[in-house]
Amino acid sequence: MDFILGEILAFDKPYKWTSFDVVGKVRWLLCRKLGVKKLKVGHTGTLDPLATGVVVVCTGKKTKLIDQLQQHVKEYIAVLQLGATTPSFDLEKEVDYTYPTEHITSALIEEVIPTFLGEQWQIPPMFSAVKIDGKRAYKLARQGEEVDLQPKLLMIDAIDVLDFNKELMQLKIRVVCSKGTYIRALARDIGKALNSGAHLIELRRTRVGDIRVEDCLNIQDFEKMLDAISDTEDNNL
Repeated sequence: MDFILGEILAFDKPYKWTSFDVVGKVRWLLCRKLGVKKLKVGHTGTLDPLATGVVVVCTGKKTKLIDQLQQHVKEYIAVLQLGATTPSFDLEKEVDYTYPTEHITSALIEEVIPTFLGEQWQIPPMFSAVKIDGKRAYKLARQGEEVDLQPKLLMIDAIDVLDFNKELMQLKIRVVCSKGTYIRALARDIGKALNSGAHLIELRRTRVGDIRVEDCLNIQDFEKMLDAISDTEDNNL
């Protein structure tokens, strides 16, 4: 493998790591192994810290492909908690409002979910990396400032109900969507469509383009792989 000329790597991001944490760890491991001070490393799409799953990382000259790779469709498995919302639309913040759920049935869910297929206008979450006048929205939101986010057009290619636990009021769905789709915002919108509220309690990115999570490396395995490469092979990295 030639990490300076460029490689495309896929990692299963750990829970509570940021995508930048993955990039930083990969860069540090490679610089240490190659004996260089600098190496271009970047990822092809941010995954929230509270989510796990596929993060694609490019090294060296392959970082030029990042914009192209970002266009690939993505697949997620998400679990929504119905009947309550949080300011961040996930577990980062505490519940701020609760809503009735007695009217929510499997039949209602099966009626509502297909309405999210196809082109959708979606307002990003306040706690997101969207830039407003050069500043990240999440930084403004955490400072208590009002955040005016404009809706963005996106595509949801598939959305399926995998499970509905009526006792816990938890809904598990599979989503295949375009770049720029916020599953947290989708959870918010599904809650509204059910005449209730919802927030995301679990999220796993299972595919980016043709790369599936079961084929991804974890950071520990990558480190062991590099350590197993003999010094004589280093020149071929």
